[in-house]
Amino acid sequence: MSAAVKMDDAAREQTVRIARLNDLARRAMGVACTAVATASFRSLPEADQSCVRELIETFDAFTDDNDPHGERDFGAIYQLRDGSWTTERPRNQEDDRERVFWKLDYYDRKMEFASEDAANPAITRRVLTIMLSDEY
Repeated sequence: MSAAVKMDDAAREQTVRIARLNDLARRAMGVACTAVATASFRSLPEADQSCVRELIETFDAFTDDNDPHGERDFGAIYQLRDGSWTTERPRNQEDDRERVFWKLDYYDRKMEFASEDAANPAITRRVLTIMLSDEY
């Protein structure tokens, strides 16, 4: 086996570990990660905030557009005209009343710098940020 194949296997394994840790962070917001929300997101009605958080916890609408590296660290939630929330991008942008983005970032344990290895939970703290799309 060549060194390039071993490198590819190691990189794939690292991406899989990062994705699993990110899934855990979303499912256990505030426990497996630090969760923060912008003031604009927090200005939404409580019921909407709750619905969006639930959709983030169960998010599985990853595509090449929102997850090009396979780490499952970003997503969008859409509010439709009828007020309902969905992870499915509306076909017609006019049906999209509000859009919320969430993203995960990786920091060192002191939260001062980027983590040296996002696949290693012993040295990485995850921060999940929830924001309105126009704040991105």
